[in-house]
Amino acid sequence: MGRILLEPLLPQLLSPSGLVLAATLLLLVLCLRSRRTRRPGEPPLIKGWLPYFGMALKLQKDPIGFMRTLQKQHGDTFTLLLGGKYITFILDPYQYPLVMKNHKLSFQEFTNILLKKAFSIQKMRASDGLKTELHDCYHLLQGKSLDILLENMEQNLEQAFEPQPCKTTDWNTTHLLRFCSSVIFEATFTTIYGKFIAGDRKKFITELKDDFLKFDANLIRLLSDIPIGLLGNVRSIQKKLIKCLTSENLAKIQGWSEVVQMRQDILEKYYTFKDFEIGAHHLGFLWASVANTIPTMFWAIYYVLRHPEAMAVLRDEIDHLQESTGQKRGSGFSIHITREQLDSLVYLESAILEALRLSSFSSIMRSVQEDLTLPSETQDYLLRKGDLLAIFPPAMHYDPEVFEAPEKGH
Repeated sequence: MGRILLEPLLPQLLSPSGLVLAATLLLLVLCLRSRRTRRPGEPPLIKGWLPYFGMALKLQKDPIGFMRTLQKQHGDTFTLLLGGKYITFILDPYQYPLVMKNHKLSFQEFTNILLKKAFSIQKMRASDGLKTELHDCYHLLQGKSLDILLENMEQNLEQAFEPQPCKTTDWNTTHLLRFCSSVIFEATFTTIYGKFIAGDRKKFITELKDDFLKFDANLIRLLSDIPIGLLGNVRSIQKKLIKCLTSENLAKIQGWSEVVQMRQDILEKYYTFKDFEIGAHHLGFLWASVANTIPTMFWAIYYVLRHPEAMAVLRDEIDHLQESTGQKRGSGFSIHITREQLDSLVYLESAILEALRLSSFSSIMRSVQEDLTLPSETQDYLLRKGDLLAIFPPAMHYDPEVFEAPEKGH
């Protein structure tokens, strides 16, 4: 019925005045979505002056500074309007266990939203069998299987790394990020999916990486309730990536890892071989493998380069490992390292963890399944069904009671 009534109006809506009218109506809808008011017993509500988007721009500009300001103003619990969604943030670390153990706060529901909106995966919600079997694949990321992946990753990392420094003469932070993105993406993709049997492999990897980075940069937009028409080319990039990772195209690649082979076998039980959604599953797996690794490598290298004393300690630790294992040092010699040896590099681990403390702004999300009361030492808060709840560990990372001079690297 709605479509029949709209069809005579299409010429008017597509005219310049019609587009203005459509934009006005859209703005009205967004404003209506932002009319929520705080009920008695609910956390402080901060919506901002921007309809629909709320406080998203301020949070994106300076996550830690913005959160600390809100914490001083409103306490450890408050609700923000972010991209059409109301998210209650918990900054008190003593409340984290209550959130993680509460059965009325669903991680699976949030995961389903992520899978559907970000990767166009539909069947997971309706198929517990598919969900269970894919989850069982993760045992191939442990033990001996992980040792094999690590060995392959070392070889592929070396091959991806070697040509890069030779081409770079004017290093700066922009080039460093590009360098990290290129090396990590190529090495990771080759390790888990293998190499192309024929064709221009380098061109394929470069184009896939560039599209992947554009997709990742706009992931938050995909997760929001922004109408598809306002997402620009994000959706087309998503579809292009999925197409590259369909069964037909992956069949052209040789050397799949054990975990990818098992996932593919499972997917072909629940989908036809040519089903587009198989590629969506592979995009999700690739994103989980790469999206956090690239910024982690960038920030770890960035902070080590800014602290020569840390560089000296790390170099000494790695040199000692090479000497103790009889490996030659210097340009032209590879470094071979087992998982046990990697675990023994305590200074390297410390440097990475410190880089994550200084640069990671991740939240742990839950979906509120029904109206509930969240207890705390100071005040109990009411949460609404359909909202999201987030705990924000980075707030603790910048707490001077936990870390001395938290703004500086240690």
